[in-house]
Amino acid sequence: MSANTSKIPVRIAGTGSYLPAKELTNKDLESIVDTTDEWIFSRTGIRSRRIAAEGENTSDLATEAAKNAMEQAGITADELDLIIVATISPDTITPATACYVQHNLGAKSALAFDISAACSGFLYAMEVAQRMISDGNFKNALIIGAEKLSAFTNWDDRNTCVLFGDGAGAAVLTRGDETTGRILSTKIGTDGSQTGILNIPGGGSACPTTVDNADQKLASLAMQGREVFKLAVNAMKRASEAVIEEAGLTAESIKLVVPHQANLRIIDAIADRLTIPNEKVFVNLHKYGNTSAAAVAIALDEAHREGKIERGDNIVLVGFGAGLTWAAAAIQW
Repeated sequence: MSANTSKIPVRIAGTGSYLPAKELTNKDLESIVDTTDEWIFSRTGIRSRRIAAEGENTSDLATEAAKNAMEQAGITADELDLIIVATISPDTITPATACYVQHNLGAKSALAFDISAACSGFLYAMEVAQRMISDGNFKNALIIGAEKLSAFTNWDDRNTCVLFGDGAGAAVLTRGDETTGRILSTKIGTDGSQTGILNIPGGGSACPTTVDNADQKLASLAMQGREVFKLAVNAMKRASEAVIEEAGLTAESIKLVVPHQANLRIIDAIADRLTIPNEKVFVNLHKYGNTSAAAVAIALDEAHREGKIERGDNIVLVGFGAGLTWAAAAIQW
């Protein structure tokens, strides 16, 4: 899917994020698995990540991020028509995490459902929400990327446990007009032939968790890093180029690129292939690690609150994740 052919312009009215208080640094991981701070940072660009407290669920992280976005947007729970939560670490298989968030916020009139598109999930949610608003049936949508990946991490696997963290980011989408910014173009895609290189193999109907396999930690994130790297760079490049072209932008007219925060080498490769200078690429990977569906949303909120985005600026968001999925959006702020 591509190109924003909205009947009604859709804009981002506010952003928000929430990170758990507990910080797990690379030094801390040295006492958990056979690794070092230098090994982790040189290969990923990550220095630390946040870990949710015991009893702090994905819906709790999502709710706090949502409250911050709603406050900035000046939107109350009663005014929400739609809540979409993007996550691969839901509170429960069913009901959807969005249902818990709806209840937490008291947004009784809002339609609520989840999207499972891994690290591309927030941008998938943006695509769906802006289409639903542009059709005229919805006015205010809350989209959230939220993950408690620590619950799905194998802490004995040094190749994956160093990568992931917990957190949530959110945005309020609403109807715009000629005086406001708007979502200019979107691109989402999937290649289901590559499901095996990044997944959580256990815990679903294909491989339920049982007494016999519980000690195998199959309900944990598994990844073939080299294969993911190559596919991620190519897919994110193509998706970014597509929305930039469809929006009528140039590399020079883009104020900021907010990419998925998975690996600094991937981020640098994307910047190079788009001929975007590094100073125009927002990075907070070193602080939070890979938070999957939350990563782009958290980065967008930080960039916004740090004043790196101003009214009228053109920005590009881009992500890639298990599925394999990819997504990009060009936005006039």
